[in-house]
Amino acid sequence: MLRKIKESVTYITKHFNVKPIAGVILGTGLGSFVSEVSVENEIPYYDIPHFPDPGVEGHIGKLLLARHHKIPVVIMQGRVHYYEGFPIETVIYPIRVLKELGIETLFLSNAAGGMNAEFSVGDLMVIKDHINLMPNPLIGPNINELGPRFVDMSEPYDKALIDTAFDIAKKMDIRLRKGCYVGTTGPTYETAAEYKYLRTIGGDAVGMSTVPEVIVARQMGLRCFAMSVITDLGVPGKIERLTHQMIQQVASASEPRMALVFKHLIASLAE
Repeated sequence: MLRKIKESVTYITKHFNVKPIAGVILGTGLGSFVSEVSVENEIPYYDIPHFPDPGVEGHIGKLLLARHHKIPVVIMQGRVHYYEGFPIETVIYPIRVLKELGIETLFLSNAAGGMNAEFSVGDLMVIKDHINLMPNPLIGPNINELGPRFVDMSEPYDKALIDTAFDIAKKMDIRLRKGCYVGTTGPTYETAAEYKYLRTIGGDAVGMSTVPEVIVARQMGLRCFAMSVITDLGVPGKIERLTHQMIQQVASASEPRMALVFKHLIASLAE
């Protein structure tokens, strides 16, 4: 894997001559966040050696070098998922590459189903913790150069960044929720019984990404901040039939508020 990472980084740095200090992963329906920053260059994933290319609608598949408040940022416009048939080590491979490019902080976004009865469709939920029901990406031989064998997960999501996000949201009159995200394999949406189970074990929202990425990011010492758009409700009496197009529409409608929080949060790294 080390050789592959080096080959990916070598190719990227031929196009990106600036070391990014932050990475951003944009999930379903959130790809247009790039219009909020100054993009200097872009590379399709399929051009990057060993980089997985997403096949899900709403995930464009481009790596962008951008600046925001003079801060160099590398943006993943879309991600691959375990349910697409990729091995879990392929799903998290881009995070390894972003770290080797130089990032110190990772920002992630996703679309999720809400299970907290206080949530509404379109809410933004800051992830304070997670429950992993996906294969752990660290299973297998450990590569010491990438991080320790046993990884502390007592604070997977950076508390200082979370506090800053809520300060930003308050000033901008944006309502943020806070909760625990459950990562599942998908691609099926949950049954009513599964929603009840996931809520019972402590979940506030459920989705099909983010958790493996954060596990690997924490192994490598990256600070993490993640936010979900609540695109539907898995609450008794409020469960409806879902399509991927419905999820995309809600995520896109909520994007301007998420983009504002992300923009100001990234700018705070310069302070």
